[in-house]
Amino acid sequence: MTQTASTAPAGETRLAAPCKINLHLRILRRRPDGYHDLETLFLALPEPADELVIRPLPGDGGLTLACSDPALDGPDNLVARAYRAYGENTGFFPALDVFLDKRIPAGSGLGGASSDAAGILAYLNGHAPQPLSARELSALGAGLGADVSFFLQDGPALALGIGEKLSPFPLDLSGFALVLVCPRQRVNTAWAYRTYDEQSGNDAPASESHLTSAFHRNIRPFCVTGLPLFNSFEGVVFAALPDLRRLKETLFSLGASGAALSGSGSAMFGLFRDREKARQAVAELVRQGVDGRLVLP
Repeated sequence: MTQTASTAPAGETRLAAPCKINLHLRILRRRPDGYHDLETLFLALPEPADELVIRPLPGDGGLTLACSDPALDGPDNLVARAYRAYGENTGFFPALDVFLDKRIPAGSGLGGASSDAAGILAYLNGHAPQPLSARELSALGAGLGADVSFFLQDGPALALGIGEKLSPFPLDLSGFALVLVCPRQRVNTAWAYRTYDEQSGNDAPASESHLTSAFHRNIRPFCVTGLPLFNSFEGVVFAALPDLRRLKETLFSLGASGAALSGSGSAMFGLFRDREKARQAVAELVRQGVDGRLVLP
C-alpha cells in the first residue's frame, strides 16, 4: 500500500504508514524452513497509521533513528533493518535522520512494523540513483517480513506462500461499515504460531465452529466476494485470552454481520451492513473502555 507523503521545508518528508487487516487468514501448513504457508486476504486501512519523519543529513551514509516508543529504538527496529538491507543490495546509504511516531499498537496483528519498513524502502527507492524494480523491491521486502511486500503495493491483495506471493484482489466493501477494535491485550506472533502447531498437529485447519462459544448463528462463514471471514489463529488465541473471544461475540451482539481477528491478534474488526449500527457499536465499545473506531467508509 503506497504510503501517503507530505514534504515540509528543508527537505523533510512525512510518510503515513497505514495498518492492515486480514479479512481471511488460513494457515495451510508448516514448511520445513519453519515458516508457514498461508492463504490470506490483506486490506490496508487509513487508521491507525504510524508516521515516519525523514530528514536528509549532510555527509555520507548512516541512519539515525528515534522512536516515540523508546523500547523500539535501536538497530533491531525493522526500519533500521530495512535501511541496511536496501543499502547492502544497492550501495545506496544516504545520511538520514528518521523519527518514527508509533500509533499502530504493537502485538495487535495490524502490521505496523512491516508498514514502517515498507515506508523507508519506498522512500529510499524513490531517491536512489539506480532504483530497484518493483519486483526486486518486493523481494527485498519479503526478506524482512511476510507483510512488507503487501505494503509496497496498492490495493487489496490475496497472498499465498508466507505472504509474499501477492495477487490484486477485486474487493468491494461498498455497503459495509468497518469497525476496528484494538484491545489492550497483546499477542506474540511467534507464540501464536507455535501454539497453533502444537494444538493442531499441523493437520487440517480448525473448523470455524470452534471459534466462539455463543452467538452460534453468527459463526457460519460470512463471505466477502467469495472468501469467508476466517482466521486460523482464533482457536488458540481465544482459548488463551477469553476476553478477546467475548469481544468478538460483542461485535455480533451489536449488529456486525461478520467479524474476525486480524493476523495473530489482538486487534479485530466487524463488518456492519448498517452504518448507524456501526456508529452505535463504536460508542458502546468506547463506553466499555475499548478502543473502537469506525474506519470505513
